[in-house]
Amino acid sequence: MKYIISGRNINITEGLRSAAIDKISKLERYFDADTEANITMSVEKDRQKIEVTIPVKGSIIRAEQVSDSMYTAIDQVEDTIERQLKKYKTKIVDSKQSGGFTPEYISEETEDENELQIVKTKRFGIKPMDPEEACLQMELLGHSFYVFCNAETDEVNVVYKRKDGKFGLIEPTFE
Repeated sequence: MKYIISGRNINITEGLRSAAIDKISKLERYFDADTEANITMSVEKDRQKIEVTIPVKGSIIRAEQVSDSMYTAIDQVEDTIERQLKKYKTKIVDSKQSGGFTPEYISEETEDENELQIVKTKRFGIKPMDPEEACLQMELLGHSFYVFCNAETDEVNVVYKRKDGKFGLIEPTFE
């Protein structure tokens, strides 16, 4: 694996660099040798954050962890990626897309411990409203997202609460 390590508001010391490579290198058994792992470490206020992005054929494996200590975040991000890979593997084998992964990993038996299942379906009427009103509705309901019909565009949109406490808007594009 190839490692591209960068920092935002942080000086990447040799200790941080080697800790990140040591942890992420445990994932090498899953990927081909020419796979790149993009590792970004950043500091925002009192939060130490690490983001790892590994592009593989047709998809992206990505994990992000925040902690008081960068070393703790590095430990946690490796576990997160490993869990994602176990979930993702079933999809790879089913669709026969093995690009970017080692043949050993693809042929390895997998436990379907957390198979994705839809356990509940909700139906509700959508009244047209503007995004600001949708944010207010979301806050009143105590949810982290809200689906609504945008009165301006007459399309279904989603507003959501971001980690920084601000709001985001998802608008569909049909291409």
